[in-house]
Amino acid sequence: MEPYKLHTIEAVVDRLIIRHPDGDNNAELNEDAARLADSVETAIKLGNGTMIVHDVTHRDKAWDKLFSENFACLHCGTNLPEIEPRTFSFNSPHGACPACDGLGVRTELDPDLILNLDRTLETGAIRPWAKMSRGSKQGYYAQLIKAVANFYKLPLDAPLSEFSPTQRDLILYGGKPDEKITLSYRNASGEQRSYSTPFEGVIPNLQRRYKDANSADNYEEIEKYMSSRTCPACNGHRLRPEAMAVTILGMGIHEVSDLSITDGLHWFDGLDAANSPNSNGSDAPPADVLTSRQLLIARPILKEITARLRFMQDVGLNYLTLSRAANSLSGGEAQRIRLATQIGSQLMGCLYILDEPSIGLHQRDNERLIKTLEGLRNLGNTVLVVEHDEDTMHRADWIIDMGPGAGKHGGEVVWSADRDSF
Repeated sequence: MEPYKLHTIEAVVDRLIIRHPDGDNNAELNEDAARLADSVETAIKLGNGTMIVHDVTHRDKAWDKLFSENFACLHCGTNLPEIEPRTFSFNSPHGACPACDGLGVRTELDPDLILNLDRTLETGAIRPWAKMSRGSKQGYYAQLIKAVANFYKLPLDAPLSEFSPTQRDLILYGGKPDEKITLSYRNASGEQRSYSTPFEGVIPNLQRRYKDANSADNYEEIEKYMSSRTCPACNGHRLRPEAMAVTILGMGIHEVSDLSITDGLHWFDGLDAANSPNSNGSDAPPADVLTSRQLLIARPILKEITARLRFMQDVGLNYLTLSRAANSLSGGEAQRIRLATQIGSQLMGCLYILDEPSIGLHQRDNERLIKTLEGLRNLGNTVLVVEHDEDTMHRADWIIDMGPGAGKHGGEVVWSADRDSF
């Protein structure tokens, strides 16, 4: 064999004749099954995790089928890592989208911030280059703009709003590599320079300068023309494609996270339907629920998830989604999420201080919040609530009124009594 070529070498491990049960050859079938298992094990070991089954039952319609024990597609070559909990966490490099590092957004140069459509090329339509030229008509970027306009027949005295999309794209992303413009400019020493070069475009120019920037000032200057956009690779879900390709009953983890708390509870409760018989009286679970074996594995996890979702529903956060960014929450929402976390931890002997947790809640949700606080108290904790809600005060074990006025006019205990004195 040629030493520098890749070769496919196939070894015949075994030849088997498939025999069907007829009541008299059970021993032979058991022997065939054991032999088949040994042959498959040998073939997998010899083939480094792959094997081929060649069926010649019908010699004129023989076929091959390739099997693999690896997390890889034999046809497209996609290789999957071993599936583990960190695969589904965007806080881990094993699960985070490689394009945005698990942030869901990418900071990119924004054409709307770079170009001023109301101005002409001569009067600073390209904002970063106009600032770099500092008003000098002999500077590098001023001369570059003139050379580009001359080569591509772009008007210097027309506002960019009158340019076609193709012309604006040319300015932003540059021309073809084989199209060279002749650039003449005067350097800082006053010397006249001239050379020919392809036009790289404003955005590639800024990207290169941002990558090679050696000071914080240079970074900050270019970042003025950047904006955050949804990552095109993960569509803002922050996970790598391999993680999103794993589904349970047709739903990926990113799709479940986009459900509201209420819808998520219904979905997770539906996974437990494997224990209930079908409507036709069959004991077999329907095709769109977990099997009994899968449910045995999933039940402890489902218990934890549904308990925490119910806590969030009880404190009036049923409209939120699990994928909601923390920095987009209001103060009351963030406080109630922390409260739901503490309830789920089942801690005892703690002091909890809440500042007006009922703000923004509907009266129906306010009742659920009060029951949640009472449950936290019943675990053996002390719950101190700063509140003006009348229902909350009526359910308190002890009430303290601070005053007599607000702000600098307060600070004194006006009234303090237990429940029986209300």
